[in-house]
Amino acid sequence: MPLSRRDEQNHASSPGPGQSASCRHSLREQDLLWADFLALAASVVNSLEKSVQAICDGRFDLISEVENEEEDSDRREVLIELECLRILALYEPVASDLRRMATVLKGNRDWERIADLALRVAQRARKLSRHPGAMAMPEPLKQLARDVLSQVRASYRALASRDPAAARTVIAGDTAIDARYRALRKQFKDGLGQHPEQLDAWLELMNTARNLERIADHAVGIAQTVVYLEEGVIIRHTPAPRSADG
Repeated sequence: MPLSRRDEQNHASSPGPGQSASCRHSLREQDLLWADFLALAASVVNSLEKSVQAICDGRFDLISEVENEEEDSDRREVLIELECLRILALYEPVASDLRRMATVLKGNRDWERIADLALRVAQRARKLSRHPGAMAMPEPLKQLARDVLSQVRASYRALASRDPAAARTVIAGDTAIDARYRALRKQFKDGLGQHPEQLDAWLELMNTARNLERIADHAVGIAQTVVYLEEGVIIRHTPAPRSADG
C-alpha cells in the first residue's frame, strides 16, 4: 500500500531501531537545522513588528534594534544555507526530508529579504519624520503595514505548525494586500499632483508602500513552501484562491 504524505513524513523523519547511525545523524542534524530556521523566522517577525511600530506609533527609537537584528539575520541566513547544503551533499535525504531541506533553502532567503525590507521601511519612516514640513503618516499606509504584519505572522505560524490549510489562507489573503497597495499608489500619485512641492515626501511614501507589498509577497512565498513541504505540491504559478469576502 502506498504511503500517504503524512505516513511518508513519519516514515522518513522518525528514526527506528533498524536505521543506520548515518540516518540517525542525518535526522538529528536536520532537526537542529529546522530549529535554527524557525528561530531566524521568529526573529524576523519580531523585527518587522518594530518596523510597524515605527510607522504607526513613531517609535523611531526601535530602528537601531532593527538595524542590529538585520545584520544578525544576514549572518544567520548564510550559516543556515551552508548547513543545509552540507546536509544535502553528505546525506542525500529523500522524500519528506528532502522537501524539508528544500523548504529551508527557499524560506531562508524569504525571511532574510523580509528582514532587509523591514529595515528599509523603518528607515524611510524615520526619514519622512525629519523631512521639512513633514506630513503625518497616512492612515491607509499604517493599515497596510498592520495587514502585512498580520500576513507575516500568519505565515510564520503556518510554517512552525506545518499547516498547509493555514498557509493557503495566507496565500488567499494576498489579494486584499495587493488591492490596498494599488489604492495607496493612486492616492499618493493624486497627492503628488496636488502638492508637487512635496515630491520627495510622496516618493518616500510610495517606496514605503512598495516595500510593504514586497514583504507580503515573501510571506506568500513562505506559505507556498509550507504547502510544498506537507503536500509535495508546487503552487507558485497557480492562481491564488479567492478570499471569503470575494
